[in-house]
Amino acid sequence: MQHVVIVIHLMLVVGLIGVVLLQRSEGGGLGIGSGGGFMSSRGTSNVLTRATAVLAGLFFVTSLVLSILAGVDRKPASILQGGSGAPQAPGAPAPLGGAGGGVLDTLRQQSEPPGPPQAPRSQ
Repeated sequence: MQHVVIVIHLMLVVGLIGVVLLQRSEGGGLGIGSGGGFMSSRGTSNVLTRATAVLAGLFFVTSLVLSILAGVDRKPASILQGGSGAPQAPGAPAPLGGAGGGVLDTLRQQSEPPGPPQAPRSQ
């Protein structure tokens, strides 16, 4: 489903870029806005303006659909519950905190205070 919406979204993007580039320039950044071309009538500008609005609306809708589809499978997780933070390979030794009951359990198991600070030794 998500792949189909992405393809439609990309087609809308290409169409929107094309319609915007076809519109007549209002004036003068590059000096090419003035002068009559084959796209200078009012009827064409109304069609292009409406097409731009429709494509922009559809682009907005597909963006919302893609964001909703991306969040469907997401489950909330807590950093205070569960196993250790780093994934482990099968057969790897257990983490230092024990069986990995969470951050708070690891901190509780380290109840022994550390010794006095050591001064660095010169070599």
